[in-house]
Amino acid sequence: MPPLLHPALPLLLGATLTFRALRRALCRLPLPKHVRADPLRTWRWHNLLVSFAHSIVSGTWALLCVWQAPEMLVEIETAWSLSGYLLVCFSAGYFIHDTVDIVVSRQARASWEYLVHHVMAMAAFFSGIFWRSFVGGGVLTLLVEVSNIFLTIRMMMKINNAQDLLLYRINKYVNLVMYFLFRLAPQAYLTHFFLRYVGQMTLGTFLLGVLLMLDVMILIYFSRLLRSDFCPERVPRRQQKDKFLTE
Repeated sequence: MPPLLHPALPLLLGATLTFRALRRALCRLPLPKHVRADPLRTWRWHNLLVSFAHSIVSGTWALLCVWQAPEMLVEIETAWSLSGYLLVCFSAGYFIHDTVDIVVSRQARASWEYLVHHVMAMAAFFSGIFWRSFVGGGVLTLLVEVSNIFLTIRMMMKINNAQDLLLYRINKYVNLVMYFLFRLAPQAYLTHFFLRYVGQMTLGTFLLGVLLMLDVMILIYFSRLLRSDFCPERVPRRQQKDKFLTE
């Protein structure tokens, strides 16, 4: 069925509007004093709150999908479940919402890396949504949201200048472990799987290209994470101040 007539469109629209409504609700919560004093930090705080909610729901949901349908770990192209399909639609809705939020808020230049990531993620998810292929791959990709829970906590504490708290020091080690388990490991596994499509003119080849670009971004983010949290003396002072949006 052509995408313009696809029954998944109401699901995508519903998910997008849900995150929009969530953002409006979260904007009513009180802000930390340090965040409230800066409009840019205020926008970023609200943006991260929505991201945090998405990570908790999607990360837990992805784990449940794999537990309910373990064949997704092996049959990445053909494995399918209703729960996994709805999860991919739900997360695609989040990426649509966040892309619109960044652009409308005029943060595209400061957050261009997020936009590139979102476009690639949506391109991959749409293959599962509209053609019902690689839904298992989409679910495995969303295991990264377990790692994002701790990564978002880290970024919110940095925005609030709370790096000296014990919670931040504990979280940076937990975040590192989760980064390995739920970001680097699944990404390496998926990359190894999709290498079989090299030289073919298939959807798998397109997804391999997307995956390789995401691999590069993930390794760059990982190097920034290590440098910022474990080798801060190597980070220029100006960069420590200005890069909170992406680090």
